[in-house]
Amino acid sequence: MTLTLPEILALLGIFMLAGTVKGVIGLGLPTVSMGLLSLLMSPAQAAALLLVPSLVTNFWQLFTGPDVRALCRRLWPMMVCVAMGTMLTTGTLTTGQNRLAPIALGVCLVVYALLGFSRFQRRLSSTAERRLGPLCGVLTGLITGATGVFVIPAVPYLNALGLARDDLVQALGLSFTVSTLALAAGLAWQHALPGALLGTSLLALLPALVGMWLGSVLRRHCHPAVFRRCFFIGLLVLGIEIVWNGIN
Repeated sequence: MTLTLPEILALLGIFMLAGTVKGVIGLGLPTVSMGLLSLLMSPAQAAALLLVPSLVTNFWQLFTGPDVRALCRRLWPMMVCVAMGTMLTTGTLTTGQNRLAPIALGVCLVVYALLGFSRFQRRLSSTAERRLGPLCGVLTGLITGATGVFVIPAVPYLNALGLARDDLVQALGLSFTVSTLALAAGLAWQHALPGALLGTSLLALLPALVGMWLGSVLRRHCHPAVFRRCFFIGLLVLGIEIVWNGIN
């Protein structure tokens, strides 16, 4: 993939914006990146470009929490199913003639935005957690492999576990890390992960980290609820735009 100077500048701006969103609210880097990059390139190329920034930022989020081992013991069935589901559907993402991939991506963004507006809250019992965890993992993996977005239904599910704030942030980091690694493995399996894309993905890490720093500064001066509302409005508009372009 050869990028022109305007495309490189757009790529850097996208990852800085995505990093800023993650710096403010703790998530959103792969979602924003996939949504905006898909306007410039195929979903498979966009997914490959977000791998390094997503992996590094999520590793940082995972290992700065209180107890990663306890979290892994609790969530490992879900994580195994995330990896399996992702590997099953990555071929859908890498099929160049598949028009459903961008449409599915747009639908995921719209659903995620609507869930954000609704502030859906539900507390799961330990019995329901054991039953729904693997199912949620499989669904998240299938959607990740097909769209490159790994927030549905993982984020609502983890929110429903009643975790403390720091534990929830760490659980999201664990889920996103597993999803990113599984997506990378799936893309490599489909021969859709050339070295040039990995080099560009590494280049995208710097603006993502700068964006996270800017987001942490912005978080101290902007009410998080206002920023979340603007974020979900933008995500909703972007998702509708992607679906519309995919249909037409």
